Amino acid sequence: MRDDVDHSAARATAAAPEPGQLHVVLVLAASTGGIGAHVRSLAQGLVAHGVIVTVCAPDGTDALFGFSRTGARFHTVDITPTAGARSDATAIGELRRAFTGADVVHAHGLRAGLLSDLALRTAGRFPGLRPETPLVVTSHHALLATGMERRLQRLMERRVARAADLVLGASSDLVARARELGATDARLGPVAAPPMPEGRLGRAEAREALLGEGPDRPLVLAVGRLVPQKAFGLLLDATRELSALDPEPLLLLAGDGPEAGALRERVAAEKLPVRLLGYRTDVPDLLAAADVVVVSSRWEARSLVVQEAMRAGVPVVATAVGGIPELVGDAAVLVPPGDPAALGRAVRELLAAPARREQLVAAGHQQAETWPDEAATVAQVLSTYDELVQRS
Repeated sequence: MRDDVDHSAARATAAAPEPGQLHVVLVLAASTGGIGAHVRSLAQGLVAHGVIVTVCAPDGTDALFGFSRTGARFHTVDITPTAGARSDATAIGELRRAFTGADVVHAHGLRAGLLSDLALRTAGRFPGLRPETPLVVTSHHALLATGMERRLQRLMERRVARAADLVLGASSDLVARARELGATDARLGPVAAPPMPEGRLGRAEAREALLGEGPDRPLVLAVGRLVPQKAFGLLLDATRELSALDPEPLLLLAGDGPEAGALRERVAAEKLPVRLLGYRTDVPDLLAAADVVVVSSRWEARSLVVQEAMRAGVPVVATAVGGIPELVGDAAVLVPPGDPAALGRAVRELLAAPARREQLVAAGHQQAETWPDEAATVAQVLSTYDELVQRS
């Protein structure tokens, strides 16, 4: 549903802060998934704690995530994925306006962190802006680019790590990376999965809707944006390992993105047992129908779909990359990245072993109890804000 709030009017009529009331600005680039959901969760939790929150993000993200509906102010800032002198200058100017009176700036992602730092560096020349305003940057992703783009990203990554007063890594490897780059303070900042809405369908109804006349066919589910990081091309290769099962499993791939066309062409040309579902809002129903969830990614921090699957009681097969091993413990089947045969075999063997799937479901529920929830995540972040404000 589109949010039709007049954001400029909302900014103009916002109540003045009470003495001692914390004002935090959350900054992010365009997002359609986990980062946007995390920022919305933070905004909602911080507002509930009495914090004044401003969210700076590109136009359209408020309609998608509903930042304004949390009680936060929304300030449109067009933070583009790549550098551009004119667009960056415009974004920096908008960030300066949004940062007026802020006690803490918390940027999510590399580009948001870089532009926030540039806006704060020149803050002394603008009334109401304080150059000593603490900058927190949450690192959500590893850099997977190659060639010249990788070199430029590494330079940007180093600058942001050293400029931030605090770097929060969504997984331990990101914390270690920030320290290697010279961050003065880098800590683990887990990203909690928001509560998943109740599904509309039970398992039988969900499977019938997807399978029609073949309700006994095993269903393997993958969810994510169709981008190189997710390695869905490798997942298509892995389906060849499933042909020995009878009936042959069907892979459901839910998501959209730049690789959609190429993946669809491969499925048709090779007659693969794969159905591309496009962008879906009924992930709870898809999980209800699934026998196994598979993650083929080259890298993940705290995979949202892994958390959702384990909480929903669906066994997981995933690549052992990034933060996935520490996220799942012994409650999932892990395979090396970049090995389609190993990935396919693991899925095949799990589909053929109902008792093993039941063990993983039980272990998944236990492992999920160890994860911080949204309230704990907000409390942790708020305590770091208080620490930084006192320090500054």
